[in-house]
Amino acid sequence: MAFQAVITMKSLHSDSESDRTTAGESNLIQKVALYAFLLNLALALMKSVLAYYSSSLAVTAGAIDSGTDAVASLVLLGGLKLSVRKTPSFPLGLYKIENLISVFVALSIFFAGYEIAREVLAGAVAPPAISVGVVVMLLFGVVATYLFGRYAVRVGRRTESPTLIAEAQHRQVDVLSSIVVLGSVLPGYFGWNLAVYGISIDQLAAALVLIFIAWAGWELLSDGMRVLLDASIDFDTLARVRGILEHHPMVAEVSSLMGRNAGRFRFLQANVRLRTDDLQRAHQISEALEHEIREKIPHVERVTIHYEPQARSYARIAIPLADREGSVSDHFGDSPYFAFVTVRLEGGVVENREVRENPHCKVDVAKGIRVAEWLVQENVDDVLMREDLSRKGPGYVMANAGIRVGITSKNNMDEAVEEAILARSVRGKE
Repeated sequence: MAFQAVITMKSLHSDSESDRTTAGESNLIQKVALYAFLLNLALALMKSVLAYYSSSLAVTAGAIDSGTDAVASLVLLGGLKLSVRKTPSFPLGLYKIENLISVFVALSIFFAGYEIAREVLAGAVAPPAISVGVVVMLLFGVVATYLFGRYAVRVGRRTESPTLIAEAQHRQVDVLSSIVVLGSVLPGYFGWNLAVYGISIDQLAAALVLIFIAWAGWELLSDGMRVLLDASIDFDTLARVRGILEHHPMVAEVSSLMGRNAGRFRFLQANVRLRTDDLQRAHQISEALEHEIREKIPHVERVTIHYEPQARSYARIAIPLADREGSVSDHFGDSPYFAFVTVRLEGGVVENREVRENPHCKVDVAKGIRVAEWLVQENVDDVLMREDLSRKGPGYVMANAGIRVGITSKNNMDEAVEEAILARSVRGKE
């Protein structure tokens, strides 16, 4: 019976435990976003006051940067609350709002850079007036930004939130720019009016801040646009998913594998060929694959598996032997030899015979299971034997790998193979 079917795995949110985990992560992300807004607002107000009293171009650039960040953080916080909702119009969720927000943050950063560039080109009217209070407050801003950036990085990596990761990267850049601003005001505090080719240290510092801002904006914009344009998820994650699929003994081939991100969640789609033509068995295999993928790959929202039976021209039959002459053994794990017979399905013609020693017949523990696992690795399709192992460990191993186990009463290998070919022919006509 040939089939081709699609199994769309249930949403992550349909599982109560996963639902609680996701809700907890979402609340944590929103809490960090709120902290980011409050920090940016405080820094913007502080730097604005310092810029007013010091007339420093670099401090003004820092105030503009922090003010833009505060607005972006406020929009980010609102977007995060919307991103976890699902509606009839958006049944797959609004997760991409997180990436859309990242793009908005990038554009706001570019706007801040434009304002700073205008100030740099306009030049300073007078040397800045720097007091010890300005230096101390700027130092406080550097330390606060650094500590929050480390916290945001830790939470962002744990939750795999692109918004928090973007926020953390932005804070790291802010630390560098804040250090540049702090370094630029120190000469003014000591009364040194330094200049390079007529350009004041204050202007040079503002220009350096502009470079940091442009770099941060480009990183956020490019990453956000990749997701919005449905670019593939990272190749390392795809390789891990492919490894999970290919490691399953019933998967003969992974024809294709695709994935995309939406916010911090992943959507996966795979086409696989299975070593079974039983629809119910194929469904069970798909569920097992889905469960394993969710266990090993975090934040998988949906897995869609298209599967079809493996197209085969040959069948590989294994038979336990008592000797090399072809006598069928009464035992499975204890048999000293195994015959491997390759049969062409069309016409039932035997193409190849091979007798090999059983590598596990002399082990003391679980020899039957080890032999079954060996046969799975040898890509055996059928096993003919005298023992009934259907309710024993080796039988379960072979059944899980899609190997058909048949009981034969024949004493000779060739007679047992002819019996198996006839049985396959009868099944094919049903």
